[in-house]
Amino acid sequence: MTSAVPTPRTDGAAPRTDGTPQVAADPAPRGGRRSLAAALLLGAAGAALALLASRQSWAHGTAAVAGGDFPLTAKGSDVTGVPAALAIVGLAALVAVFAVRRTGRLLVSLLLALSGVGIIVAALLGANDSGALDEKAADTSGDAASRIADLSHTGWPYAAVAAGALILAAGLLALICGRGWPAMSGRYERDGAPRPRAQRRAPDPDRPEDLWKAIDRGEDPTREA
Repeated sequence: MTSAVPTPRTDGAAPRTDGTPQVAADPAPRGGRRSLAAALLLGAAGAALALLASRQSWAHGTAAVAGGDFPLTAKGSDVTGVPAALAIVGLAALVAVFAVRRTGRLLVSLLLALSGVGIIVAALLGANDSGALDEKAADTSGDAASRIADLSHTGWPYAAVAAGALILAAGLLALICGRGWPAMSGRYERDGAPRPRAQRRAPDPDRPEDLWKAIDRGEDPTREA
């Protein structure tokens, strides 16, 4: 009887001696790690930028008071609290992506993407808004009918729009590639099969301490392994 001669491999994998072709390693995990890192970077950067933009000045103007014109400024949080709130929601969803699987991961990824959409819409609506400054003008002048004058806007609302786009991109990556990402407990799992118990060495009859340890474990030291 002639033995099978292993066929040389051209892909760098070692041949098998039983004649069965060996499957090359799947390069998908490397791509999964790249998409995972990209989603984390995009989501964290978007949330940080949205929170920063919400604390900056979005609009300036003046209010007419008895002593003249009084300058007023409206921060992003004065105009709308949606970007900051959705940035926190997006961060929570980004973390939750790794704690859930299957349908749960799909829903959390969708929530992450919708957070980005909400930030974009809220920032665009607030880019030319004067309501916050009108309220400040009324409070400053003591006249409920008072309106802001010399209104001007900054570029920070559009920074919030960019932040929402980053979070949206992270959500889309999670929706498209998240199925192959590891879960939070994945590092402790392999193929689902129980691990074999370590083979315990039989006690040495010439060592009394081994015999006592075996008795403490409920084992029969006289039984052969």
